Amino acid sequence: MIEKSLVLIGHGMVGQRFLEALFEQQAADEPHSWRVTVLAEEPRPAYDRVHLTSWFSGTSADELTLCPPGFIEQHGIDLRLGDPATAIDRRARTVTTRSGAELRYDALVLATGSYPFVPPVPGHDAAGCHVYRTIEDLEAITVSAGHATVGAVVGGGLLGLEAAGALRAMGLETHVVEFAARLMALQIDDGGGVVLRRKIEDLGVHVHTGAGTERIGTDEQGRARTMTLSDGTDLPVDLVVFSAGVRPRDQLARDCGLPVGRRGGITVDAHCRTADPHIWAIGECALAVDGRVYGLVAPGYAMADTVARELTGTVAEFTGADTSTKLKLLGVDVASFGDALGTTEGALEVLYANSRAGIYKKLVVGPDGRLLGGVLVGDAESYATLRPLAVRASPLPCPAEQLLLPEADSRRGPVTLPDEAVVCSCHNVSRTTIRAAVSEQGMRTVPEVKKCTKAGTGCGSCVKLLGSIVTEELEAGGIEVTRGLCEHFTHTRAELYEIVRVKGITGFSRLIDEHGSGEGCDICKPAVASILAALGNGHVLDGEQAALQDTNDHFLANLQRNGSYSVVPRIPGGEITAGGLITIGEIARDYGLYTKITGGQRIDLFGATVDQLPGIWRRLVDAGFESGHAYGKALRTVKSCVGQTWCRYGVQDSVALAIELELRYRGLRAPHKLKSAVSGCARECAEAQSKDFGVIATSEGWNLYVGGNGGMTPRHADLLAVDLDHDTLIRTIDRFLMFYIRTADRLERTAPWLERLEGGLDHLREVVMDDSLGICAELDELMARHVEIYEDEWAATLADPERVRRFVSFANAPGIPDPTVRFVHEREQVRPARPEEDGFTLAPALIAGPALEVRTR
Repeated sequence: MIEKSLVLIGHGMVGQRFLEALFEQQAADEPHSWRVTVLAEEPRPAYDRVHLTSWFSGTSADELTLCPPGFIEQHGIDLRLGDPATAIDRRARTVTTRSGAELRYDALVLATGSYPFVPPVPGHDAAGCHVYRTIEDLEAITVSAGHATVGAVVGGGLLGLEAAGALRAMGLETHVVEFAARLMALQIDDGGGVVLRRKIEDLGVHVHTGAGTERIGTDEQGRARTMTLSDGTDLPVDLVVFSAGVRPRDQLARDCGLPVGRRGGITVDAHCRTADPHIWAIGECALAVDGRVYGLVAPGYAMADTVARELTGTVAEFTGADTSTKLKLLGVDVASFGDALGTTEGALEVLYANSRAGIYKKLVVGPDGRLLGGVLVGDAESYATLRPLAVRASPLPCPAEQLLLPEADSRRGPVTLPDEAVVCSCHNVSRTTIRAAVSEQGMRTVPEVKKCTKAGTGCGSCVKLLGSIVTEELEAGGIEVTRGLCEHFTHTRAELYEIVRVKGITGFSRLIDEHGSGEGCDICKPAVASILAALGNGHVLDGEQAALQDTNDHFLANLQRNGSYSVVPRIPGGEITAGGLITIGEIARDYGLYTKITGGQRIDLFGATVDQLPGIWRRLVDAGFESGHAYGKALRTVKSCVGQTWCRYGVQDSVALAIELELRYRGLRAPHKLKSAVSGCARECAEAQSKDFGVIATSEGWNLYVGGNGGMTPRHADLLAVDLDHDTLIRTIDRFLMFYIRTADRLERTAPWLERLEGGLDHLREVVMDDSLGICAELDELMARHVEIYEDEWAATLADPERVRRFVSFANAPGIPDPTVRFVHEREQVRPARPEEDGFTLAPALIAGPALEVRTR
């Protein structure tokens, strides 16, 4: 077979997908009919722009690559990096590159993508002004951020909000300027925009909507220093990121005379062919036959597949695509699908809104009851199920309002998708294809199905639904289903716990190397961190454990809505001396903190900035306090009534027992938080029967209750044992806790764990009291070790200068508080400033110095 020459201009995500599709069309043993040359402008092969922002959190350029190892060599592709095309001669069928090379083609595919639109305002090209498109752009932004304190993002769309998140993560006071009346104006409606704005402003990001950028002011060195908005606002800035949309890169087509759209984009037909029969255009540079330029990766992939089929002799068409999208912006889940704005004639809207929880959901339903589209903000869990129904305009399986209600309030069962429903819109993979991969091709795990079908390898929003379909199909075929923790571990959390314990593994890297695959994710990393901490593998901020921790554990304090933190010292059993109260009061006064007595019989101190935490801890530790572990999945409190000591109805000393239990189990890391209480009589003033483990005094001893919890789904605890003496009670609680920690799933409270436990309460009683499994000695040993090696995490942090160094608001300006953490006065205390309030920052507490007031008596 005579090879023909194919030149691909552009090696981005769509270009790489085209190459993969082209070679997938031919059997492995068939000779290739195309000799392929790829002209790439960037210095590296195709990489994942969808997850580009993860570069800021440590994902390397190599990890972002989309080009599999050996792919270029295997298919004999001539990849020319850093040598873009500069001219096309259609008559001679040649392409000239920047290096001067001239390449002849039989077929030419343009995948030149788009370029960032930068409003032509005065100062747009000043030093400190950037765009957000490539890895090189991100590297430049990082350098500028090292000398900046205030950053502004022009554009409140998908990429703009990702850029804002990156600036905020680098410690900059961050502003978002959006010309439209709401954020993400193309994807969500006014109601969703209000909720999204509130949640983003709660994070300390300043949002300016309905305002354009008029000019960038510069200093004498030509560096950006101010930004003037169309509403008259002047913002002090050191760094500006333009993310105001993109424009098709169609200049090559224009220069060679190919037709382009009035607003840009290379005009193509349903086969993605241009007016020249030898030239095709795909991705963001193409104006599709439906008159749209698609800026999402899924339509680009569909166009790539279309051209690959055309070039290998199969007729294919691209006439339009689904533009649904789901992503997490600044930690906020946002999704939009189908006719999200309800433009269809006769469309009806069904809304669910919970402003306190920051959740907004809307479904757009046709007059005939078919689902047309929707908007989800704050909770996008149902996106993967609802999007395929909307794309097919399928009838709803139940009343629309039931699809929007939280699961606890909904009476519906699981929603089953039709087989032809598209599960993965990025790669156009249907439920039928996924089922066939399992039942016909023998795939047994989600990673295998992903590799076989490509489902879940794009934006990743369909992975959870993909997993449920794989599980359903395996179970339907009578195949045992792997209940792995995530796609990186085929083992459950309980199995991983045993592996770590038995093999003495002390780090995530060794565990995933020996028993997992890949690099890990935000599911398995915190779960493994919890296991390592539960088994006493050193301080949670040491070594690689620090990178595994959840948000609160990173700073040993609870993150609040305005970016400040709360500090919760342990007050065992709720008992505190007058001196202790005075110490806490003085600390709160000196640091200007808000104080609140909680339902857990503790005193919370709210409003501390990251840099203030070590100073607050020092004063607490010096006064005999220690961490209350309010930030961790660990024991929180053991409440108590005053018991026999003071109460005329008390029959046992509930305070003494509560203090003993809290000091015994303090710092005990678990799959989820643990709460307890001790009541001194049957009047139950401590509410022990709503706790993970609760104790109620009797005239003969103590009754032990387990598996209760309050919150959104309260559960009354079950009575495990009655009239226990002191030592038997302690031993039984020890075993109950260690058996729970050993066998529970990730983020599983004791209540659902007990309900799931085969054999339920009776089995639990047999295990921890009758030693039916022969493991009680191990459980006793594990608890004894916890008690022996316990150390206060605050005191241990203060003792290590390396640990203390992480507690700064700005890595490049230690000691400077975050100016975005602002407060106002209310009821003689401070509270977080609302978006419409100016507020003030808390001044650092004066510990010593010539201005320190001295009092004499």
